[in-house]
Amino acid sequence: MIYRALQSLLLLVVCTSLTTAATAQNWINTDDDTKTNRSTFRPIETWPDPNDYRNAAGSPGPRYWQQQVDYEIETALDTTNHVVTGSERITYHNNSPDELRYLWVQLDQNVRSREHSRTYQTQGALPTSISPQARRFVEMRVNPFDGGYTISRVQLVDANGGLEDAHYRINNTLMKVNLPEPLAPGAQMAFEIDWSFPVPLQARGARELVTDGWLYEMAQWFPRMSVYDDVNGWQTDQFLGRGEFYLNFGNYDVKITVPWNHIVEATGELQNADEVLTREQRQRLERAYQSEEPVFIIEADEVLTPESRPANSGTLTWHFKAENVRDFAWVSSKTYVWDAAGYRNPSSGDLVKIHSLYPRDAMPLWDKVSTRSSIQTMKTYGRMAFEYPYPKAANVHGPVFGMEYPMLAFCGARPAPGGTYSDGLERALISVTIHEVGHNWFPMIVAADERKWTWMDEGLNSYLQYYTEQDYAETYCGGYWTQNETCTYPSNRGPARNIVGYMSHPNQVPIMTHSDLIQTQFGNNGYSKPAAGLVMLREQIVGPEAFDEAFREYSQKWMFKHPQPADFFRSIEEGSGEYLPFFWRGWFYTTHFNDQALASVSAQAADSLIGSTEYGAHYYRITIENEGGLLLPVQLDVTYDDGTTERMVMPADIWRNNELSFEKGFFSDKSVTKVVLDPDEVLADVDRSDNVWEAPEVSGTESGGSD
Repeated sequence: MIYRALQSLLLLVVCTSLTTAATAQNWINTDDDTKTNRSTFRPIETWPDPNDYRNAAGSPGPRYWQQQVDYEIETALDTTNHVVTGSERITYHNNSPDELRYLWVQLDQNVRSREHSRTYQTQGALPTSISPQARRFVEMRVNPFDGGYTISRVQLVDANGGLEDAHYRINNTLMKVNLPEPLAPGAQMAFEIDWSFPVPLQARGARELVTDGWLYEMAQWFPRMSVYDDVNGWQTDQFLGRGEFYLNFGNYDVKITVPWNHIVEATGELQNADEVLTREQRQRLERAYQSEEPVFIIEADEVLTPESRPANSGTLTWHFKAENVRDFAWVSSKTYVWDAAGYRNPSSGDLVKIHSLYPRDAMPLWDKVSTRSSIQTMKTYGRMAFEYPYPKAANVHGPVFGMEYPMLAFCGARPAPGGTYSDGLERALISVTIHEVGHNWFPMIVAADERKWTWMDEGLNSYLQYYTEQDYAETYCGGYWTQNETCTYPSNRGPARNIVGYMSHPNQVPIMTHSDLIQTQFGNNGYSKPAAGLVMLREQIVGPEAFDEAFREYSQKWMFKHPQPADFFRSIEEGSGEYLPFFWRGWFYTTHFNDQALASVSAQAADSLIGSTEYGAHYYRITIENEGGLLLPVQLDVTYDDGTTERMVMPADIWRNNELSFEKGFFSDKSVTKVVLDPDEVLADVDRSDNVWEAPEVSGTESGGSD
């Protein structure tokens, strides 16, 4: 045993002596004192310590908790004055271990209030020159739309069911409601709010006039509770228009009163179809759910006909209920064509009802694309994350090009007058539908804090959107979608080559920047770079099988919960079995970019090195320099004089000892004629001018090599 131990030690010493090692650590980060650990591979210091609420594996801990908020709402749409009024009862369940002396309510409509909007208040001066095309927007700056809430009543419900006026204070897009007695852990209380607001022409919830009449899309339309959690306490970041939403899960009971000739779609399931739909429409819906191919519920020639409605005067009230959702949205219009289909989850067999509503102006594009894109989203997201747990998913055309709510998506893109459209517009509708319907997974179910971390919903969703687009092209290749010979989908987000321009952009900020602090390049920062990074992590670093297992586990364990960034990072490491601080630090926490360069390629006679040609006649050394700062794998295509090419793949671990330079060595009997770095352009190298080496036509001595 002693002999074997000594033999192993001697072998280790000999092998170490044969390894080219730097005489000193060469770090990318040279800002700190030389005595500190500056390795990009070191643990990330800013991650919170594991605790009973969130553990070191990125999972909810044994004492994880979150609040529940239930809503009963009655609302009405005034289509003459374009005003929405409502009355709601909020029941707040305190599942936290803390006493609560007050509650915070979100008033998102106040982002368009002249009195309350910090977005209006912080607008800077106009530029010194304005193009003729942009001058039409000056009116919006000089005379902005006044669309905030009018709050007419806030009352607490006492123990006997009586009402008493609440003491409350409005702070821009938030309202603080003081409680007469602290709300104890495990207790619940209710209060009521009456409110109204005018519907804007441009917003996340808005109205639009099309040929047949007005479309209304109602979003962020009612006062909603802020989140109280184990990370923030009360999350009271103001809504400034960019950082989106952080919301509680709960149950909704909503009644929506609209003119008799309107069709309404909303979060949740319709409770009174026999009152608001005709018998023929109800029968068509049942037939539609039996097939994945769209079936018309209201055809184009039935729009605006009295026969398409069960009443021909006054108003109708549509009643919806939704369980365990974090928000509620709805749409209303007399202009809708409506088609539907059914999709069944492969494992559970549960039916998902798929709906598309759009004006005749949106045909023939919407009836071709919307429902099919929604079903493909069910399939791909269901495979890569989890099967869709809600009973329906609807996509609606209107003034909002792309926005998402539980079970309901708003999408734009419609043909030119006359019904013509380009391949690009068709792809735009396919992509935005996949993206917005896909948001049901992130953040509607895996409910991250969008107000702070855009990438946790937009980035993860864009990552899954990329694979869904590829699946869509494959599914319909040779069918109605044949835009190119191979039926490949030219995805904008996902492929590494598409993010190259942003990676060296002077205005780039780290992905781990709070949403409202991303001043420019918001789409690249929150959507494109995270998506490209995750595709790269899956396909080039961790491997598809390991990454898919980890991603599915993260998605499923945080369903209907509130993950934080460290929960995601830890989950991927834990599930894949990879140590990834170098990637998180480089791609998410810094603006380093990838610029690997072929510094030199040299050859040496093998017998001059080891005294024989046992392993090959030549020994080659390829020096790769890291000029951008990101530590990523290295991929080389080495072409030999016989025309063959060998792919050499090295993990990011090659940079552990020297983050600035690495030398690859190998024996071969063949002569190297060409070397290409990142040959498939999958590592977002920002400068490819130094990625190719070719041997001179007249070679020199073997020992001299070539740079």
